[in-house]
Amino acid sequence: MDASFTPEQDEIRRTLRDLLHRTCGPERLRAALDTPAGHDPRLWTDLAARLGLPGLALPEAYGGVGCSVTELALAAEETGRALAPSPLLATAVLAAPLLLALGTDGQRAGLLPRITSGRLTAALAVPGAHLATALALTGVNRGDWAGGGRAGGVQARRGGGGWRLYGEVGQVLDGHSADLLVVAAHAGGFARSRTLLFLVPGDAAGLVRVRQTALDATRPQGRLQLRDVAAELLGEEEADVLDALAAVGNTAAAVLAAEAVGAADRALERTVGHVGQRVQFGRAIGSFQAVKHRLADVYVQVQAARSAAYYAAWATSRGEAVGGLALAQALQALRTTAAEGIQLYGGLGFTWEHDAHLYFKRAAGDELLFGPVHRLRAHAADAAELFEGRAAANNMAGGGPRE
Repeated sequence: MDASFTPEQDEIRRTLRDLLHRTCGPERLRAALDTPAGHDPRLWTDLAARLGLPGLALPEAYGGVGCSVTELALAAEETGRALAPSPLLATAVLAAPLLLALGTDGQRAGLLPRITSGRLTAALAVPGAHLATALALTGVNRGDWAGGGRAGGVQARRGGGGWRLYGEVGQVLDGHSADLLVVAAHAGGFARSRTLLFLVPGDAAGLVRVRQTALDATRPQGRLQLRDVAAELLGEEEADVLDALAAVGNTAAAVLAAEAVGAADRALERTVGHVGQRVQFGRAIGSFQAVKHRLADVYVQVQAARSAAYYAAWATSRGEAVGGLALAQALQALRTTAAEGIQLYGGLGFTWEHDAHLYFKRAAGDELLFGPVHRLRAHAADAAELFEGRAAANNMAGGGPRE
């Protein structure tokens, strides 16, 4: 592995950091969070039209740039530094790879060029709080999270010459505003049930969408109600949907790890700047040995998480499934960094309106969506068979995720 970046990769980071510095300051960030969509359309236009981020890791045949996961992770690191509110994660990291992996030729040709241009946003809708399970990050993905062929989740039935969807989905990233929804649903009776993915336009008849109140406002979420909604099957019925979701989960974890590292790095940078200016007993508190030690420990955690994230991005392109472990390292580093920052800001940091809380909420919100950290690590250990006795016992019990 060559740990150095190419001039092109350095240019992606520099250009994106400059753009976000100009267009995504704290005031514009908070203003974007208060909009119905929860993100800034002008920022999304800049990211898509000027930098081509939605198509960064998509093939050139569909208007993409054709880069690897590494470039997408580096871009996510910069958006994480700014906590940039955009549909990038939902569209380019979760939905677009599924369209590429499972879609028919017609679906790819009709949808992916619109995604790469920024004209189409998409979201992956997984029932309930099961996104981490569906992506095989915290347990074995057996597909029962989509409803199990019984009541609950989303059900798919044939009718009227096509497929119809029934059910409700909550906590869908950008689900309230995405132009296209990729909905996971169970089809068939209980004995022959299987998980399939369906395409639903955002303006489909019978679809009701509302924005939910989320802990992390920079990750806007929506609740979907599907009332006899016409849907198009993504790909073919024989496609291995669960394997495709697991592959996307590994890639998404590597990208999310880099994003969390970017957020942690920026939070640490802001805290170091503050302790260098805040004066107590006639000295900047950053000169106190206790403060130096605390920040040194945080710095080590952030750098270790950065190394893990970079390796995961590189290894994912070569088929290694190490994204979940890197994500666990990065989420822990972000939570520690944000918490230390709040304490070292003193009374100011404990006010809810302070920007330090945005980073703390990002850490906690990402753990709720993609973690928690201990389950990410436990599943990675089982997958690597580090504890063979425990892995065997878990498999005999059905392989379900541990609580």
